[in-house]
Amino acid sequence: MKIPIIEKLYKTFSQDIGIDLGTANTLVYVRGKGIIINEPSVVAVNQKTGRVVAVGSQAKDMLGRTPAHITAVRPLVDGVISDFEVAEEMIAYLVNKAQRDARTFFGPRVIVGIPAGVTNVEARAVRDATRNAGAREVHIVEQPMAAAIGIRLPIFEPAANMIIDIGGGTCDIAVISLGGVVRDKSLKIAGDKLNNDIISYIRNEFKILIGEKTAEEIKIAVGVVTNDRAPIEAPIRGRDLVTGLPREVIVTDSDIREAISQSIEHLVDAVKEVLEVTPPEHSADLMKRGVFLVGGGALIKGLDTLISEHAKIPVHIADDPLTAVARGAGIILEDIEKYESVLIHSEDDLPPTK
Repeated sequence: MKIPIIEKLYKTFSQDIGIDLGTANTLVYVRGKGIIINEPSVVAVNQKTGRVVAVGSQAKDMLGRTPAHITAVRPLVDGVISDFEVAEEMIAYLVNKAQRDARTFFGPRVIVGIPAGVTNVEARAVRDATRNAGAREVHIVEQPMAAAIGIRLPIFEPAANMIIDIGGGTCDIAVISLGGVVRDKSLKIAGDKLNNDIISYIRNEFKILIGEKTAEEIKIAVGVVTNDRAPIEAPIRGRDLVTGLPREVIVTDSDIREAISQSIEHLVDAVKEVLEVTPPEHSADLMKRGVFLVGGGALIKGLDTLISEHAKIPVHIADDPLTAVARGAGIILEDIEKYESVLIHSEDDLPPTK
Protein backbone atom coordinates (compact mmCIF):
# COMPACT_ATOMS: atom_id res chain seq x y z
CA MET A 1 0.00 0.00 0.00
CA LYS A 2 1.45 3.36 -1.02
CA ILE A 3 1.70 6.26 1.44
CA PRO A 4 -0.69 9.04 0.24
CA ILE A 5 2.01 11.74 0.11
CA ILE A 6 4.25 9.48 -2.00
CA GLU A 7 1.37 8.69 -4.33
CA LYS A 8 0.70 12.42 -4.69
CA LEU A 9 4.35 13.02 -5.58
CA TYR A 10 4.18 10.25 -8.18
CA LYS A 11 1.17 11.86 -9.82
CA THR A 12 2.79 15.28 -9.82
CA PHE A 13 6.31 14.42 -10.96
CA SER A 14 5.92 11.32 -13.13
CA GLN A 15 3.93 10.18 -16.15
CA ASP A 16 1.64 7.28 -16.91
CA ILE A 17 2.43 5.58 -20.21
CA GLY A 18 0.58 2.90 -22.17
CA ILE A 19 2.54 0.84 -24.71
CA ASP A 20 1.07 -1.35 -27.44
CA LEU A 21 4.12 -3.56 -27.93
CA GLY A 22 3.59 -4.96 -31.40
CA THR A 23 5.66 -7.13 -33.71
CA ALA A 24 5.31 -4.65 -36.57
CA ASN A 25 4.59 -1.33 -34.82
CA THR A 26 4.75 -0.01 -31.27
CA LEU A 27 2.41 2.76 -30.13
CA VAL A 28 2.85 4.86 -27.01
CA TYR A 29 0.01 6.59 -25.15
CA VAL A 30 0.80 9.27 -22.56
CA ARG A 31 -1.88 10.07 -20.02
CA GLY A 32 -3.37 13.49 -20.72
CA LYS A 33 -1.82 13.70 -24.21
CA GLY A 34 -3.09 10.65 -26.10
CA ILE A 35 -1.07 8.61 -28.60
CA ILE A 36 2.13 10.53 -29.27
CA ILE A 37 4.35 7.81 -30.79
CA ASN A 38 3.66 5.29 -33.54
CA GLU A 39 6.93 3.72 -34.64
CA PRO A 40 7.90 0.47 -36.41
CA SER A 41 9.31 -2.13 -34.00
CA VAL A 42 12.73 -2.12 -35.66
CA VAL A 43 16.17 -1.35 -34.24
CA ALA A 44 19.40 -0.83 -36.22
CA VAL A 45 22.53 -2.05 -34.39
CA ASN A 46 26.20 -1.44 -35.21
CA GLN A 47 27.79 -4.89 -34.88
CA LYS A 48 31.29 -3.42 -34.45
CA THR A 49 30.47 -1.24 -31.46
CA GLY A 50 27.29 -2.91 -30.22
CA ARG A 51 25.56 0.46 -30.17
CA VAL A 52 22.06 1.22 -31.39
CA VAL A 53 22.21 3.36 -34.53
CA ALA A 54 18.49 4.02 -35.07
CA VAL A 55 15.08 3.03 -33.72
CA GLY A 56 11.63 3.02 -35.31
CA SER A 57 11.03 4.66 -38.68
CA GLN A 58 14.69 5.45 -39.28
CA ALA A 59 15.65 1.84 -38.60
CA LYS A 60 12.85 0.47 -40.80
CA ASP A 61 14.11 2.55 -43.71
CA MET A 62 17.41 0.68 -43.31
CA LEU A 63 15.86 -2.80 -43.68
CA GLY A 64 17.61 -4.56 -46.57
CA ARG A 65 19.82 -1.52 -47.19
CA THR A 66 22.46 -1.67 -44.44
CA PRO A 67 26.20 -2.27 -44.84
CA ALA A 68 27.64 -5.47 -43.41
CA HIS A 69 28.45 -4.05 -39.97
CA ILE A 70 24.96 -2.58 -39.37
CA THR A 71 22.01 -4.89 -38.83
CA ALA A 72 18.39 -3.79 -38.77
CA VAL A 73 16.53 -6.21 -36.51
CA ARG A 74 13.04 -6.66 -35.16
CA PRO A 75 13.36 -7.53 -31.46
CA LEU A 76 9.86 -9.01 -31.31
CA VAL A 77 8.91 -12.13 -33.23
CA ASP A 78 5.34 -13.47 -33.16
CA GLY A 79 4.47 -10.93 -30.49
CA VAL A 80 7.15 -11.93 -27.97
CA ILE A 81 10.67 -10.68 -27.27
CA SER A 82 13.29 -12.60 -29.24
CA ASP A 83 16.23 -10.29 -28.49
CA PHE A 84 16.02 -9.00 -24.93
CA GLU A 85 18.81 -6.41 -25.07
CA VAL A 86 17.61 -4.85 -28.31
CA ALA A 87 14.00 -4.84 -27.06
CA GLU A 88 15.15 -3.07 -23.91
CA GLU A 89 16.93 -0.44 -26.01
CA MET A 90 13.80 0.10 -28.10
CA ILE A 91 11.49 0.43 -25.09
CA ALA A 92 13.95 2.80 -23.38
CA TYR A 93 14.07 4.94 -26.53
CA LEU A 94 10.27 5.12 -26.70
CA VAL A 95 9.84 5.85 -22.97
CA ASN A 96 12.48 8.59 -23.08
CA LYS A 97 10.94 10.08 -26.22
CA ALA A 98 7.50 10.08 -24.56
CA GLN A 99 8.90 11.98 -21.56
CA ARG A 100 11.17 14.32 -23.50
CA ASP A 101 9.18 17.46 -22.78
CA ALA A 102 7.95 16.47 -19.34
CA ARG A 103 9.37 17.43 -15.95
CA THR A 104 9.71 14.02 -14.36
CA PHE A 105 11.57 13.01 -11.22
CA PHE A 106 10.22 9.48 -10.95
CA GLY A 107 10.06 6.73 -13.53
CA PRO A 108 6.69 6.35 -15.27
CA ARG A 109 3.97 3.86 -14.47
CA VAL A 110 3.64 1.76 -17.62
CA ILE A 111 0.93 -0.54 -18.95
CA VAL A 112 2.11 -2.82 -21.75
CA GLY A 113 -0.21 -4.65 -24.13
CA ILE A 114 1.03 -8.08 -25.24
CA PRO A 115 -0.58 -10.93 -27.25
CA ALA A 116 -2.97 -13.30 -25.53
CA GLY A 117 -1.67 -16.66 -24.35
CA VAL A 118 1.96 -15.70 -23.67
CA THR A 119 3.80 -17.73 -21.05
CA ASN A 120 4.93 -16.42 -17.67
CA VAL A 121 8.50 -16.38 -18.94
CA GLU A 122 7.56 -14.28 -21.97
CA ALA A 123 5.51 -11.91 -19.81
CA ARG A 124 8.42 -11.59 -17.40
CA ALA A 125 10.74 -10.70 -20.29
CA VAL A 126 8.43 -7.83 -21.26
CA ARG A 127 8.15 -6.67 -17.66
CA ASP A 128 11.90 -6.81 -17.03
CA ALA A 129 12.73 -5.02 -20.29
CA THR A 130 10.27 -2.24 -19.42
CA ARG A 131 11.56 -1.88 -15.85
CA ASN A 132 15.15 -1.78 -17.08
CA ALA A 133 14.08 0.94 -19.50
CA GLY A 134 13.22 3.18 -16.54
CA ALA A 135 9.64 2.34 -15.50
CA ARG A 136 8.93 2.41 -11.77
CA GLU A 137 5.85 0.21 -12.07
CA VAL A 138 4.82 -2.19 -14.85
CA HIS A 139 1.47 -3.81 -15.52
CA ILE A 140 0.58 -6.06 -18.43
CA VAL A 141 -2.72 -6.45 -20.24
CA GLU A 142 -3.64 -8.84 -23.03
CA GLN A 143 -4.05 -7.00 -26.32
CA PRO A 144 -7.56 -8.35 -27.12
CA MET A 145 -8.79 -7.10 -23.74
CA ALA A 146 -7.09 -3.71 -24.22
CA ALA A 147 -8.56 -3.46 -27.72
CA ALA A 148 -12.07 -4.21 -26.42
CA ILE A 149 -11.66 -1.45 -23.84
CA GLY A 150 -10.19 0.87 -26.48
CA ILE A 151 -13.23 0.58 -28.75
CA ARG A 152 -15.55 1.04 -25.76
CA LEU A 153 -17.11 -2.41 -25.64
CA PRO A 154 -19.05 -3.09 -22.41
CA ILE A 155 -16.62 -5.73 -21.13
CA PHE A 156 -17.99 -5.83 -17.59
CA GLU A 157 -21.57 -6.62 -18.64
CA PRO A 158 -22.88 -10.23 -18.50
CA ALA A 159 -22.96 -10.42 -22.29
CA ALA A 160 -20.42 -11.59 -24.84
CA ASN A 161 -18.08 -9.33 -26.81
CA MET A 162 -15.82 -10.86 -29.46
CA ILE A 163 -12.55 -9.33 -30.65
CA ILE A 164 -10.30 -10.44 -33.50
CA ASP A 165 -6.97 -8.63 -33.19
CA ILE A 166 -4.84 -9.20 -36.29
CA GLY A 167 -1.42 -7.72 -35.70
CA GLY A 168 1.96 -8.19 -37.28
CA GLY A 169 3.05 -11.40 -35.58
CA THR A 170 -0.11 -12.90 -34.06
CA CYS A 171 -3.85 -13.02 -34.49
CA ASP A 172 -5.71 -13.10 -31.17
CA ILE A 173 -9.35 -14.17 -31.08
CA ALA A 174 -11.19 -13.69 -27.79
CA VAL A 175 -14.71 -13.82 -26.40
CA ILE A 176 -14.96 -11.47 -23.41
CA SER A 177 -17.63 -11.23 -20.73
CA LEU A 178 -17.82 -9.92 -17.15
CA GLY A 179 -14.29 -8.52 -17.39
CA GLY A 180 -12.70 -11.84 -18.32
CA VAL A 181 -11.87 -13.99 -21.34
CA VAL A 182 -14.42 -16.78 -21.86
CA ARG A 183 -12.81 -18.39 -24.90
CA ASP A 184 -9.71 -17.44 -26.83
CA LYS A 185 -7.26 -18.63 -29.43
CA SER A 186 -3.93 -17.23 -30.63
CA LEU A 187 -2.32 -18.14 -33.93
CA LYS A 188 0.81 -17.07 -35.78
CA ILE A 189 -1.12 -16.04 -38.89
CA ALA A 190 -0.97 -12.28 -39.14
CA GLY A 191 0.67 -9.50 -41.14
CA ASP A 192 4.18 -10.99 -41.25
CA LYS A 193 2.89 -14.39 -42.38
CA LEU A 194 0.87 -12.78 -45.17
CA ASN A 195 3.95 -10.82 -46.27
CA ASN A 196 5.96 -14.04 -46.43
CA ASP A 197 3.18 -15.70 -48.42
CA ILE A 198 3.36 -12.86 -50.96
CA ILE A 199 7.17 -13.09 -51.18
CA SER A 200 6.97 -16.85 -51.84
CA TYR A 201 4.21 -16.46 -54.43
CA ILE A 202 6.03 -13.71 -56.35
CA ARG A 203 9.21 -15.78 -56.32
CA ASN A 204 7.49 -18.91 -57.58
CA GLU A 205 5.12 -17.36 -60.13
CA PHE A 206 7.13 -14.41 -61.46
CA LYS A 207 10.69 -15.54 -60.64
CA ILE A 208 11.33 -12.24 -58.87
CA LEU A 209 12.76 -11.81 -55.39
CA ILE A 210 11.23 -9.01 -53.31
CA GLY A 211 11.76 -7.85 -49.73
CA GLU A 212 9.42 -7.60 -46.75
CA LYS A 213 8.86 -3.88 -47.22
CA THR A 214 7.79 -4.36 -50.85
CA ALA A 215 5.49 -7.24 -49.88
CA GLU A 216 3.86 -5.06 -47.22
CA GLU A 217 3.31 -2.24 -49.71
CA ILE A 218 1.75 -4.50 -52.35
CA LYS A 219 -0.48 -6.14 -49.71
CA ILE A 220 -1.82 -2.73 -48.74
CA ALA A 221 -2.19 -1.57 -52.34
CA VAL A 222 -3.95 -4.54 -53.95
CA GLY A 223 -4.71 -7.01 -51.16
CA VAL A 224 -8.37 -8.09 -51.43
CA VAL A 225 -9.67 -11.41 -50.08
CA THR A 226 -13.00 -11.38 -51.93
CA ASN A 227 -13.56 -11.26 -55.69
CA ASP A 228 -16.67 -9.07 -55.65
CA ARG A 229 -14.81 -5.83 -56.41
CA ALA A 230 -13.36 -4.16 -59.48
CA PRO A 231 -9.93 -5.57 -60.40
CA ILE A 232 -6.91 -3.77 -58.96
CA GLU A 233 -3.34 -3.94 -60.21
CA ALA A 234 -0.02 -2.40 -59.27
CA PRO A 235 3.62 -2.61 -60.38
CA ILE A 236 6.09 -4.53 -58.27
CA ARG A 237 9.86 -4.32 -58.56
CA GLY A 238 12.51 -6.78 -57.48
CA ARG A 239 15.50 -8.83 -58.56
CA ASP A 240 15.06 -11.27 -61.44
CA LEU A 241 16.12 -14.72 -60.20
CA VAL A 242 17.23 -15.75 -63.71
CA THR A 243 19.25 -12.73 -64.85
CA GLY A 244 20.02 -11.21 -61.45
CA LEU A 245 18.95 -7.82 -62.80
CA PRO A 246 16.16 -5.52 -61.55
CA ARG A 247 12.77 -6.21 -63.13
CA GLU A 248 9.23 -4.86 -62.84
CA VAL A 249 5.98 -6.80 -63.28
CA ILE A 250 2.31 -6.00 -62.80
CA VAL A 251 0.44 -7.96 -60.12
CA THR A 252 -3.31 -7.97 -59.58
CA ASP A 253 -5.62 -8.45 -56.63
CA SER A 254 -6.26 -12.03 -57.80
CA ASP A 255 -2.52 -12.77 -57.50
CA ILE A 256 -2.39 -11.49 -53.94
CA ARG A 257 -5.66 -13.25 -53.08
CA GLU A 258 -4.19 -16.54 -54.27
CA ALA A 259 -0.93 -15.88 -52.42
CA ILE A 260 -2.58 -15.39 -49.02
CA SER A 261 -5.59 -17.67 -49.50
CA GLN A 262 -4.30 -20.55 -47.38
CA SER A 263 -3.39 -18.32 -44.43
CA ILE A 264 -6.73 -16.50 -44.61
CA GLU A 265 -8.52 -19.85 -44.69
CA HIS A 266 -6.71 -20.92 -41.49
CA LEU A 267 -7.67 -17.63 -39.85
CA VAL A 268 -11.34 -18.06 -40.73
CA ASP A 269 -11.25 -21.66 -39.47
CA ALA A 270 -9.80 -20.45 -36.16
CA VAL A 271 -12.65 -17.95 -35.76
CA LYS A 272 -15.15 -20.74 -36.38
CA GLU A 273 -13.38 -22.98 -33.85
CA VAL A 274 -13.71 -20.33 -31.13
CA LEU A 275 -17.38 -19.83 -31.96
CA GLU A 276 -18.00 -23.59 -31.83
CA VAL A 277 -16.78 -23.81 -28.20
CA THR A 278 -18.45 -20.59 -27.05
CA PRO A 279 -21.35 -21.17 -24.59
CA PRO A 280 -24.80 -20.98 -26.25
CA GLU A 281 -25.92 -17.88 -24.33
CA HIS A 282 -22.84 -16.04 -25.52
CA SER A 283 -23.45 -17.22 -29.07
CA ALA A 284 -26.84 -15.57 -28.94
CA ASP A 285 -25.22 -12.33 -27.76
CA LEU A 286 -22.72 -12.44 -30.60
CA MET A 287 -25.46 -12.89 -33.16
CA LYS A 288 -26.82 -9.52 -32.01
CA ARG A 289 -23.61 -7.65 -31.23
CA GLY A 290 -21.37 -9.11 -33.92
CA VAL A 291 -17.60 -9.49 -33.99
CA PHE A 292 -15.12 -6.58 -34.04
CA LEU A 293 -11.92 -6.55 -36.08
CA VAL A 294 -8.94 -4.55 -34.81
CA GLY A 295 -5.26 -4.36 -35.68
CA GLY A 296 -3.59 -3.73 -39.02
CA GLY A 297 -5.06 -6.91 -40.50
CA ALA A 298 -8.56 -5.45 -40.07
CA LEU A 299 -7.76 -3.16 -43.00
CA ILE A 300 -7.38 -6.03 -45.48
CA LYS A 301 -10.13 -5.35 -47.99
CA GLY A 302 -13.05 -7.77 -47.83
CA LEU A 303 -11.88 -9.64 -44.73
CA ASP A 304 -14.92 -8.60 -42.69
CA THR A 305 -17.24 -9.83 -45.44
CA LEU A 306 -15.38 -13.15 -45.78
CA ILE A 307 -15.46 -13.92 -42.05
CA SER A 308 -19.13 -12.95 -41.87
CA GLU A 309 -20.05 -15.26 -44.75
CA HIS A 310 -18.24 -18.28 -43.30
CA ALA A 311 -19.01 -17.74 -39.60
CA LYS A 312 -22.64 -16.67 -40.19
CA ILE A 313 -22.26 -13.73 -37.83
CA PRO A 314 -22.06 -9.94 -38.28
CA VAL A 315 -18.50 -8.60 -38.47
CA HIS A 316 -17.58 -4.94 -37.91
CA ILE A 317 -14.30 -3.12 -38.48
CA ALA A 318 -13.60 -0.99 -35.41
CA ASP A 319 -13.01 2.72 -35.80
CA ASP A 320 -9.27 3.39 -36.16
CA PRO A 321 -8.39 -0.31 -35.64
CA LEU A 322 -4.63 0.33 -35.62
CA THR A 323 -4.76 2.29 -32.36
CA ALA A 324 -7.39 0.28 -30.47
CA VAL A 325 -4.93 -1.42 -28.07
CA ALA A 326 -3.05 1.80 -27.30
CA ARG A 327 -6.33 3.63 -26.66
CA GLY A 328 -7.40 0.81 -24.37
CA ALA A 329 -4.16 1.09 -22.41
CA GLY A 330 -4.84 4.81 -22.11
CA ILE A 331 -8.34 4.24 -20.76
CA ILE A 332 -6.95 1.81 -18.18
CA LEU A 333 -4.39 4.40 -17.09
CA GLU A 334 -7.17 6.93 -16.51
CA ASP A 335 -8.84 4.63 -13.96
CA ILE A 336 -6.47 1.80 -13.12
CA GLU A 337 -8.45 0.78 -10.02
CA LYS A 338 -11.55 0.09 -12.12
CA TYR A 339 -9.62 -2.10 -14.55
CA GLU A 340 -7.41 -3.83 -11.99
CA SER A 341 -9.12 -7.17 -12.66
CA VAL A 342 -8.21 -7.18 -16.37
CA LEU A 343 -4.48 -6.69 -15.75
CA ILE A 344 -2.32 -9.79 -15.80
CA HIS A 345 1.17 -10.51 -14.59
CA SER A 346 1.76 -7.26 -12.81
CA GLU A 347 5.20 -7.04 -11.27
CA ASP A 348 3.75 -8.18 -7.94
CA ASP A 349 2.09 -11.25 -9.49
CA LEU A 350 5.34 -12.81 -10.66
CA PRO A 351 8.12 -14.13 -8.45
CA PRO A 352 11.37 -12.15 -8.68
CA THR A 353 13.87 -13.17 -11.34
CA LYS A 354 16.80 -15.08 -9.89
